[in-house]
Amino acid sequence: SQITEDFRALRKVAEDMNLFKSNHLFFLVLLAHIIVMESIAWFILFYFGNGWIPTIITAFVLATSQAQAGWLQHDYGHLSVYKKSTWNHFVHKFIIGHLKGASANWWNHRHFQHHAKPNIFHKDPDVNMLHVFVLGESQPIEYGKKKLKYLPYNHQHEYFFLIGPPLLIPVYFQYQIMMTMIVRHDWVDLAWALSYYARFFITYIPFYGILGTVLFLNFIRFLESHWFVWVTQMNHIVMEIDHEPYRDWFSNQLAATCNVEQSFFNDWFSGHLNFQIEHHLFPTMPRHNFHKVAPLVKSLCAKHGIKYQEKPLLRALQDIIRSLKKSGELWLDAYLH
Repeated sequence: SQITEDFRALRKVAEDMNLFKSNHLFFLVLLAHIIVMESIAWFILFYFGNGWIPTIITAFVLATSQAQAGWLQHDYGHLSVYKKSTWNHFVHKFIIGHLKGASANWWNHRHFQHHAKPNIFHKDPDVNMLHVFVLGESQPIEYGKKKLKYLPYNHQHEYFFLIGPPLLIPVYFQYQIMMTMIVRHDWVDLAWALSYYARFFITYIPFYGILGTVLFLNFIRFLESHWFVWVTQMNHIVMEIDHEPYRDWFSNQLAATCNVEQSFFNDWFSGHLNFQIEHHLFPTMPRHNFHKVAPLVKSLCAKHGIKYQEKPLLRALQDIIRSLKKSGELWLDAYLH
């Protein structure tokens, strides 16, 4: 109860400091640099032709713009830009639909479950790995004792490179998004998504033809998927993953999230998700203010003896593999003994 009371006081301080007020120019510049990258990608092919080198460079430019659009839609999806929800919802549909070919409603339904119960089995869809991976410390032992072996989990830190980053967006997400919109009759989101595909194919069919454009699109998503998986997993998969414990909300968020050190590159590369702790505690706070509230959060953690984890980017990425390896070893030990 004391932690909860102190956190409410902290939030009031953040409100008094105007940390929930967004800088519209900041988000406009982010949108502009995405559109600039889209334009540069077309110009490269227009000027240099569709050879292998211009194609690969263009694919990397478009993958970068797609990743950055992914971080930007996240801001609008959390209603952290405009005061009026309707404005956030409209721009969210434009960015995730027209700029990325995905569904705002699908994202909201999935992502808000994650925020409510991060790293909780059967409640957080981001740790529902469909028996492909065992995560945390309790699930591997539970699977091992029950002699469950859908895959050789002791090698999951190796096959992660084959079926994790390469396939999540171009295969799993792409199929799930389309099926969700059709099954739920979400025609508005489908129209936004189709506008993206129409624009993409009209732009690149003159360079590659229909089949070539399909392959080009999936290569871009293959590249983006690596970026997305490494960034999103470095904050959560390395933390506590278990069935829901009985404790306060603040402590739950700190147990399930960690930060990556701040730098201009880290902020841009991760869309400020390197401040994952602050984002989970204040999901409607504009991301450019996370660094201002972080010292207050650290003080509250220190007061109550709650661990506030922050690490360098490279170590955070390496910890993903370490955690998968550790979970796989726990599974094998329980399975054999």
